[in-house]
Amino acid sequence: MRLLIADDDKALCLFLSRGLESDGHRVRVAHDGAAAVEAYRDDLPDLTILDLNLPVMDGERALEEMRALDRDLPVLILTSRQEVEARVRCLDLGADDLMVKPFSLHELRARCRVLLRRKREARLHLKAGDLELDRLEHVARRGGVTIELTNKEFALLEHLMIHRGQCVTRVELLDSVWKMEPAQTTNIVDVYINYLRRKLKDPPPGRLLRTVRGQGYMIPSEIELSQSLAALAAQAELAQTLATAV
Repeated sequence: MRLLIADDDKALCLFLSRGLESDGHRVRVAHDGAAAVEAYRDDLPDLTILDLNLPVMDGERALEEMRALDRDLPVLILTSRQEVEARVRCLDLGADDLMVKPFSLHELRARCRVLLRRKREARLHLKAGDLELDRLEHVARRGGVTIELTNKEFALLEHLMIHRGQCVTRVELLDSVWKMEPAQTTNIVDVYINYLRRKLKDPPPGRLLRTVRGQGYMIPSEIELSQSLAALAAQAELAQTLATAV
């Protein structure tokens, strides 16, 4: 899942990022309210962890702007404020949960899991043909058989399935999955695509994981997959007919 952490305490952000990334989540960090709103607008993250005491734009204002962009994506507030009124205002503005600092990372991770499960519109289960991705449990299956993926392999497959039917460029994958600048010369995307193809038993040119020459990669839409399966079935039937005739 894609998470956004907005807090001006960089050490805390690093601590939270490591803890949540160990659960398989992809984490983006913002250190002021304006940057948090911009990141929210860009990514529409599956869950936002938002501190109230932010520079440039405070957390309450940032929460208002986030809720103007989307009213359903869950937001967990972090605060050191003790006054009840501030907490009530946040809940009235649309926050889904609130934790007071200091807090337990173990409890925060549990609350994140609860919020992600409650989220009605979340695409927690992604499907393409017989390939299934459980984003909450961080499990991939093909034909009902579990496929062991590393965190990066899972994140790459997840990004392609979220953007199913669209070509995703190598530059976008470098930025979204590896947080790398496109100027950094690397073939890491192609290497990991090959890892996925082997594990999915989907050799090139690939029925599930397709190369868009000169652009990037894509997982085809359900209609395209159905057409591909129909074509394969027709070829098999023709081959059988020819073999019988001979």
